[in-house]
Amino acid sequence: MPVIVTPAVRVAEEPQRLVYTRSQAAQALGVSQTTFTRRVLPLIETVEMPWGTVYVPVDEVERLVSDHLVPAPEPPAPAPPGRPRAVPDEVVRRIQKADASGTSLGQIARDLNATGTPTAHGGAQWWPSTVRAVLRATHRAA
Repeated sequence: MPVIVTPAVRVAEEPQRLVYTRSQAAQALGVSQTTFTRRVLPLIETVEMPWGTVYVPVDEVERLVSDHLVPAPEPPAPAPPGRPRAVPDEVVRRIQKADASGTSLGQIARDLNATGTPTAHGGAQWWPSTVRAVLRATHRAA
């Protein structure tokens, strides 16, 4: 009577996935099956079975992910609270001094334009309404 040798059977602590189907691999990568088939599958080794099923080894999917892993960008620094003062303090003092001496808003605007004083947002044209807004803002802050 012949002796039958049974190969040793190893019991796994946890089941391990060895291969994915194309749809499982696409799902694991977070792409559509069409994207996986057209763009990813040509880049990795697969196991093709005689009945037509294509299996993707788990280590190939993990290699692909590690090869194309892009670290997350650093979060931007938080902006300082509140809106920054747009008009420099020396311009505000100049407007307040002219207003206190009784100069009209139109004349203050013409004087600022004549000296080439940039506006709050870097423009070149001051208007009486802009001068009034600067005065109101400083009265509210005081």
